[in-house]
Amino acid sequence: MLIEIWFPVLAALLFGLLIGSFLNVVIYRLPIMMERNWLAEARQALQMPPEASTRFNLCFPPSACPHCHHKIRVWQNIPLVSYLLLRGRCAHCSTTISPRYFCVELLTGIAFAAVIWRYGVTPVALGGLILTTVLIALCFIDADTQLLPDQLTLPLIWLGLLFNLYNEFVSLPAAIWGAVLGYMSLWSLYWLFKLLTGKEGMGYGDFKLLAALGAWMGASALPIIVFMAALVGIIASIILKVARGQPMAFGPALVIAGWIVWMANSQINQLIQWWLQLSGLQS
Repeated sequence: MLIEIWFPVLAALLFGLLIGSFLNVVIYRLPIMMERNWLAEARQALQMPPEASTRFNLCFPPSACPHCHHKIRVWQNIPLVSYLLLRGRCAHCSTTISPRYFCVELLTGIAFAAVIWRYGVTPVALGGLILTTVLIALCFIDADTQLLPDQLTLPLIWLGLLFNLYNEFVSLPAAIWGAVLGYMSLWSLYWLFKLLTGKEGMGYGDFKLLAALGAWMGASALPIIVFMAALVGIIASIILKVARGQPMAFGPALVIAGWIVWMANSQINQLIQWWLQLSGLQS
């Protein structure tokens, strides 16, 4: 019995470590790819000759040290293990490697194991692994660059709707309304804040991210996601302003809140039902 429970969890942990290693590549390279594309479009719009540049995508060039550009060998790219063996330094130039690489791998592994532990080997768990993968990438990209790439948020919306096509997590109508209300709620707050203050309080990527979370978890999950994200954002903003003097992007707060709601779905539904009964909105 223990083997039946823990073997899938352990397998998910190891698979998550591998996915986390790939996510480190996505987190680092995707913003650079976006910037290169913007520059190319700007030069084309200005009728300037294209700038000569080397091919750069998620697969090419091979991973290398950002300081000495020494190519990373296979044994130096084993999740967690290589970082520990190298003591967090480049094997060639001994420059310190950011501990974030280790953290992303470990976080992804633990999150994958948690999803399988919570939902078992089921279609819902498979959806949860996909959702978790994209959310981790979005979280760290937004924290670094204040960007939530359309290349990730838009497919996440469609994947959520397709996932709920046969009522896997919520009904398809609930998923559609979740996507619509998720986008429109933050869009409305954005324009209200801008009309009142003349400033932009958040970006359009936040609208799309909440729409994606609504597509995966339905409209009923949106209030608790927004409430939890606001709490996380306030606490994190205070800490970051004190520690580093900079504000926090709202995307990571939405990611954290959305993942918690996904994992605690049944408990949250019970809480909602209890609240509706207490307020007299449901008999």
